[in-house]
Amino acid sequence: MMTPRIRDLSLAALLVLAAAAPTMAQVSININLAPPQPQYEAVPVLAPNQVWAPGYWAWNGDRHIWVRGRTIANREGYKWAPDRWEQKGGGYYRQPGYWVRDTQYVYVKEKKEKKDKKFKDKDWDNGKHHGKGKGKGHGKDD
Repeated sequence: MMTPRIRDLSLAALLVLAAAAPTMAQVSININLAPPQPQYEAVPVLAPNQVWAPGYWAWNGDRHIWVRGRTIANREGYKWAPDRWEQKGGGYYRQPGYWVRDTQYVYVKEKKEKKDKKFKDKDWDNGKHHGKGKGKGHGKDD
């Protein structure tokens, strides 16, 4: 049987844990107001290693606000799936952007440049390779 003091301490600990639990839970926001149509944004010229993540409507607590598009580092073999809103059960839920494997991407293996076996780089460095001919700097008649 539990003494009143242990029972009170146990109850106090349980209340503290219950109060802390919501801070550890994942937050999901249900909004009943549909986001406006996406705004048009001109896509800038991108570097070869970048892709464009289009802008989207975000919720700031009482209204939708536009978050401008941005360049992000390209991920080889993947496509960027942009942020979007989904309607479920009378509410709207924002799905953040994420990378999706590109099923049409073909990996290309880089070809290594073959070296000429006649002349080795070390021969050039050691002065073992001498040109044949009478160009400037190669003969007595310079």
